[in-house]
Amino acid sequence: MKVLVKAPAKINLSLDVLHKRPDGYHEVEMVMTTIDLADRIELSLLEEDRIVIHSHNRFVPDDQRNLAYQAAHLLKERFQVKQGVLIGIEKTIPVAAGLAGGSSDAAATLRGLNKLWKLGLSLDELAVLGAEIGSDVSFCVYGGTALATGRGEIIKELPAPPTCWIVLAKPFIGVSTAEVYRRLNVEKVQHPPTKQMISAIENGDFNGVCNSVGNVLEDVTLSLYPEVAQIKDQMKRFGADAVLMSGSGPTVFSLVAHDSRMHRIYNGLRGFCDQVFAVRMLGERHTLD
Repeated sequence: MKVLVKAPAKINLSLDVLHKRPDGYHEVEMVMTTIDLADRIELSLLEEDRIVIHSHNRFVPDDQRNLAYQAAHLLKERFQVKQGVLIGIEKTIPVAAGLAGGSSDAAATLRGLNKLWKLGLSLDELAVLGAEIGSDVSFCVYGGTALATGRGEIIKELPAPPTCWIVLAKPFIGVSTAEVYRRLNVEKVQHPPTKQMISAIENGDFNGVCNSVGNVLEDVTLSLYPEVAQIKDQMKRFGADAVLMSGSGPTVFSLVAHDSRMHRIYNGLRGFCDQVFAVRMLGERHTLD
C-alpha cells in the first residue's frame, strides 16, 4: 500500500519577533501562507519494522536529522506502531531556503502516515504532534493561510489572501536560522504592521497586503549576504508590487498582480539567480491534498 502526499512551501507575508522567552525560543507573530511549490512525499509500507528515507537530492539527510524521519519516529513511538515505512521525498522546494521545505515534508509525513497506519488522528492532533518536531510543522499540517504565534505552534486560520503571482528567487547559499536569530537584536527591530496585514487579507485588499509586508529577520540576513539584497533590488527594478525575504532567508519573493510584469521579473531574475519560480498562492486549507 502507498500514500502520496503533497508538501507545499510557505512564505511569510509578515514575520515579527516580540521577545526571547525563558525557554530559549523567541516569541513570534507571523502571517504565513502556502504556495503552489511543493515536494512530493510517497509513503510505502515495509515488512521490516524500520524507517527508511529515500531522496535523489544530496542535500536531504536520510537519517534522524531529517524532519520527515522524526515525524515517522514520533508516530511509531507514541502509538506503538510495529510497521515500517519507506519515505520517498521528491524535492522541488529549495533546501535551507526559508520556505519550510523540511517542516512541510514532516507535516506531509504526519498526514500521510495517519492514513497509511490508520491512526484516525484529527488535523488538530497532528498539529500538536508537529509542534514537537519543529516550530513551522504545526502550520504546515494545516496549510492555507494563518497567523502563527507562540514559537510558531499556535495557529489561527485566516482567509485566503487576494490572488496574485508569487515570484521566488533563491541564491546558491544556505542560511542558518539559528545564526540569524542569534544575531537579531529584538530591542532595535522595526515591527511590521501585523494587524494591518490581517485586516488587508480579510478585506481582500491587495494593495493593503503589499503595504503591510515586513520581516524583522531581513536586515540580519541582508547584512550577512549582500546577494540577497541584490535580488530584492532586482525585483523592485523589474516592477514587483511588493518584495520580501521569506523566513530567515535567503529566498526572496515578490507579489505581482499582472501576468506581463510577472514574466518580466521571472525572466529578468533567471539570468541573475540559479533557482527562480513563478507560482500562485494556495490560500485555503482544503486545497492542500
